[in-house]
Amino acid sequence: MKQLIALIAVLSKEEHQEFVAYLKRKNRRGDTKNVLLFKLILAGETNALDRKLYGTPSKNAFHALCKRLQDSLLDFISGKSFSKENSEELEILKLLLASRIFFEQKQYYIAFKSLLKAEKRAKRIAVYPILNEVYHTKIQYAHLNPSWSLTAIIQESEANHGLFQQEYQLNLAYATIKAELKTPEGKSLREIIEDTFATFHIELNDTLGYKALYQLMEIVSTAAKLQSNYHTIAPFMERLYGLIGKKGLLADKHRYYHIHILNLMAITHFRNKKFSESLQLTANMETEMMKNNREFYKRFHEKLTVLKALNRTYTGALDDALMLLEAYPQHSLDLQLLHMTCLFQGEHFNKAYALLRSFRHSDDWYTKKVGWQWVIKKNIIELLLLIELDKLDLVLLRAERFKRTFSKKLRQLGEQRVLTFVQLALRYYENPRLIRSEGFEKEVGDSFTWLGRDREDIFVMGFYAWLKAKMQGASLYAVTLDLVRSQSEQ
Repeated sequence: MKQLIALIAVLSKEEHQEFVAYLKRKNRRGDTKNVLLFKLILAGETNALDRKLYGTPSKNAFHALCKRLQDSLLDFISGKSFSKENSEELEILKLLLASRIFFEQKQYYIAFKSLLKAEKRAKRIAVYPILNEVYHTKIQYAHLNPSWSLTAIIQESEANHGLFQQEYQLNLAYATIKAELKTPEGKSLREIIEDTFATFHIELNDTLGYKALYQLMEIVSTAAKLQSNYHTIAPFMERLYGLIGKKGLLADKHRYYHIHILNLMAITHFRNKKFSESLQLTANMETEMMKNNREFYKRFHEKLTVLKALNRTYTGALDDALMLLEAYPQHSLDLQLLHMTCLFQGEHFNKAYALLRSFRHSDDWYTKKVGWQWVIKKNIIELLLLIELDKLDLVLLRAERFKRTFSKKLRQLGEQRVLTFVQLALRYYENPRLIRSEGFEKEVGDSFTWLGRDREDIFVMGFYAWLKAKMQGASLYAVTLDLVRSQSEQ
């Protein structure tokens, strides 16, 4: 039943209707109860479902029905995902498959043409696993083409295999770093990255290809995101970006990765409060997105919107950021959280709370979807909104749930300040007059040790600004901007 509920949670409201129609088309009998079971689970009913469906206890029939509904959900979700997939990799695979069919049918001219087209397109976007299959096919049928050199094909295949292995090593490094960051062993982020690179023999030099450099940047950036530590990874990112700069015109050949790289660098500079650099990279990213008839514009539009909104928010243009977010056609979870944060900064608490209430899934569900850092931010903003709106019962409930859910992990990661902040926020709520006392101000100052210029995470500072605004009786947004500027200029 848990797996069934989890699968249903993946679907959107529009997909609920599509799935019911899919089941009705699939059903051969009019008395099939899979649609009714789906609707009952969707309505939150999970107890004694066999009685509701059959009128009497029928465990065996019910389990069989659940299994069939789960299989139907898997077929529907995978089929829908496949139908939406228009990636170039899929098109290349289609060409490769077609060439093999043509070879079997002895249609050699069109077979060779399709295979060479697949190879050319696979090389252009550096999809080494598909290229392995292309070369396997070329070797298999090389004897049918007098113009082909088997030796040359084998050399190309071996070179591609080396690149494939390099990509494999990078994937291992990525998985290792993520696993290391989850263990409370006290290793610094720099040590984790350097030790992992050494273990998998990864060297930062000119021999790395464009895609490999992008993958390394993604690995390092992911590590920084998991620890909210973009200061430590900045030198790695700059070094990798410098190596990419030496590739010159290859950026046109690998525009997809180039746009990703610009996005990662813009985020790194933003999180380190280097707004002018971030804005320049954001502009460069948009320029690349516009090229080749806006080939990648739709794919990166959300990332571009996030970067623009973040930079505008923290450089004094909050209203512009809100207009940008409200104009975006379809909000993802990241955009929704950012929109809520901007509304909170502008002290539009009721609007922010209305948006918060649209988050209807559990924290576990959101953790699997977007990560626990997202969940922590959402929970902190929720608690502050409830305090601002004076919802006493909900404040106490959410505060207790926050401590129970996140205390252990935050302590393991050395993020005691988050727990301290929550405690101070609750003390303010219990006794608002306390906030103006010298003793409370000193306690707050002693509780937050700033790491210095460029080192303090900008989002951590945003939450602290709420407390400081209460102590000063000032605008939250004005205090946030002053705090960001002061920490950037130390």
